[in-house]
Amino acid sequence: MNLWLFFQNQVLGMQWLNMLVGALLTALGVDTAGRLGGSLQFFLYDTVKISVLLLVLIFGISWVQSYFPPQRSRRIMGRFHGLAANTVAALLGTVTPFCSCSSIPIFIGFTGAGLPLGVTFSFLISSPMVDLGSLVLLTGVFGVKVAAAYVVLGLVIAVAGGTLIQALHMENHLEPLAHAGNGVDLEDPALTTADRLRYARGQAVSTYRKVLPYLLVGVGVGAVIHNWIPQTWVETVLGSGNPFGVLAAVLVGVPMYADIFGTIPVAEALLAKGAQLGTVLAFMMAVTTLSLPSLILLRKVVKPKLLGLFVGICVVGIVLVGYLFNLLQFVLL
Repeated sequence: MNLWLFFQNQVLGMQWLNMLVGALLTALGVDTAGRLGGSLQFFLYDTVKISVLLLVLIFGISWVQSYFPPQRSRRIMGRFHGLAANTVAALLGTVTPFCSCSSIPIFIGFTGAGLPLGVTFSFLISSPMVDLGSLVLLTGVFGVKVAAAYVVLGLVIAVAGGTLIQALHMENHLEPLAHAGNGVDLEDPALTTADRLRYARGQAVSTYRKVLPYLLVGVGVGAVIHNWIPQTWVETVLGSGNPFGVLAAVLVGVPMYADIFGTIPVAEALLAKGAQLGTVLAFMMAVTTLSLPSLILLRKVVKPKLLGLFVGICVVGIVLVGYLFNLLQFVLL
């Protein structure tokens, strides 16, 4: 147990880095107990910590992903039917380090290849909401029980959502663009180990460059919340005294555009200020799954009725998960 706590706190959480940053700032004459100094320490520590984890994680995930190009994923999912197919699609979504916007071209490829609509939506929900990187990062910030519960419940939303869409037979609510996917039946390229290393390295660098602006904004917002926003404000809006805190978090999260790496610093700061666990995680899910830019792109692929159903399923699932986490907060933390 002590070994696991050491791994969680010092390897994933990098608490040693926080102490090092604090010591360096103190040596430079910065008062880390003050608001400005504390904000600077939070910003530097979280930026470096998440950057290191992010690069390592994307490299590893991209290595795994090199074995699951769209054409292979399509063939794997085509072997299953019913609930099993939705489950496999949701699990495959966990090995795609994509934000919600970049998942949509894969979604088009799957629909164009003739995969069942519900299966493709299970993938579309899972891909931005749950991935291997989120499991590791959430473990470092919130602990293994919270991380595991987040991933499991995210997969449940993806499987249930895709299953419901399939049961309602919404195939006629696809736009012509949804059938434009091609190339998914091409043979898998014969990648060597060197090819996979180059691919993983390239994905890590390019994805980090795309994520970095959102990461910096997220850490910056987290630093402001952590050191400048009064705890009573956060507790009033997002604490246990407000039964509508989960709904408020989801409504605020939907218009935003970021991935889980940019939202974790905000969630970490909100939780430290007294926000409830489920409210914070609902905010994260809403931002990563239902960002406004991704919904605009998805509208070009699906008709309004199907888009509204997709949003409704995700919102209801996220809200239920948020309230469930709030109920179980004292067990999970």
